[in-house]
Amino acid sequence: MFLHITRVSEAKPFELLLEFSDEVVKRVDLSSELHGEVFEPLKQAEFFSQAYLNHETGTVEWPNGADFAPEFLYEIGKEIKQVA
Repeated sequence: MFLHITRVSEAKPFELLLEFSDEVVKRVDLSSELHGEVFEPLKQAEFFSQAYLNHETGTVEWPNGADFAPEFLYEIGKEIKQVA
């Protein structure tokens, strides 16, 4: 199955709430995943909070071009129950 992210919001510093194309919502903690030069700016909470959904790529991105594959985010995320 090919996943896309359909909605993104910040849960708290370094955590995102992501809704995927299969309608599953997951809380994703990226605090231990920010390795490498492109992710260095994301270690600052103010920059991390600039995450946005790129509708063309179907994933979350930051202004410096950093992004994660939706499948990776789905794998490390913890599913949360939605209240109707």
